Amino acid sequence: MTAARRTNVAPQVAAFIILAVAGLAYVKWLPFYDRALVAAAQHSIGPSILMGGAARPPAPSWDAALGYALAYGQATWTSMVLGLLLGSAVQALLPVFWVTRVLGGYRFGSTLAGGVLAIPGMMCTCCAAPVVVGLRRKQAAPGAAISFWLGNSVLNPATLVFIGFVLGWRWAALRLVLGVAMVFGLGYLANRMTTVREAARSDAALVGQATAPPGAPFRRWLQILGGMTLRLVPEYLVLVLLLGAARAWLFPAIGPRIDDSLGWIAAFAVAGALFVIPTAGEAPIIQAMLALGMGVGPAGALLMTLPPISLPSLAMLARSFPPRILAVVAVAVVLFGLAGGALAIGLGF
Repeated sequence: MTAARRTNVAPQVAAFIILAVAGLAYVKWLPFYDRALVAAAQHSIGPSILMGGAARPPAPSWDAALGYALAYGQATWTSMVLGLLLGSAVQALLPVFWVTRVLGGYRFGSTLAGGVLAIPGMMCTCCAAPVVVGLRRKQAAPGAAISFWLGNSVLNPATLVFIGFVLGWRWAALRLVLGVAMVFGLGYLANRMTTVREAARSDAALVGQATAPPGAPFRRWLQILGGMTLRLVPEYLVLVLLLGAARAWLFPAIGPRIDDSLGWIAAFAVAGALFVIPTAGEAPIIQAMLALGMGVGPAGALLMTLPPISLPSLAMLARSFPPRILAVVAVAVVLFGLAGGALAIGLGF
């Protein structure tokens, strides 16, 4: 990149960095620091968003749908706004070669970079999805984008601290070990699944973007932000409402009958992969369920499947990856849930 070109992009890159640092500090880093102090003192970060203090979620109804959507929205709206701002800013403000240099390769290095860059993001799966959309449109490789998407929630250092104080440090260690394998393993697999033709098509699109006139980046940012909001938010809200209404079908009455049998572990692994929660919401959900007598096997499954994906986030990314990659990721997350359940039982949690 020439010196003149670097000068031209300096204001927009500076704007992106300021947005990312200030936004994450306000939305994530400072609030999570306060919550960590609460978790250390009280061994709790609040009630379960899934069912509160009850033994089961409310029966399917409009009230159940709206109640969950409001509670979920109150917990996540600032993160979603930040995710949309960052996802659109990636496309409008960052030079394409900057993104591809770090995240555009099909070797493990770009996958590793995607997962590492996710760690300070600390976003839930749905709030990270707009950023992933932006990265893919800026020609980030599938593996780097997948590891960034999963890493935001699974390797969130604040969530690991919350899990340690709320559930115990063995649970945090289980999440970390399986989480590292999930984030980087599935990112590597996504790159391996990408065909030569798909990679060539991506390279051709990159050349077209690189030679296109730059235009007015900040005006383009607003245009992209508006388009992403209109496309992603309505389907996101509809699916959150549907899942809020269907809570009682996905999660039956919790008690000792939810034991460590394979059937229950598999059922909760699938339910966790479909359901949507705010960042760190799995800690109070699992804490409440264990207190009601549920087995550690289903709890281990939820530990690994509630955070990384959900039906809304999969829908938001449907146009950003080939369908087979998202399908394999979803199935693999469920398998990691089964592994989490089996290890929780085998290690005597």
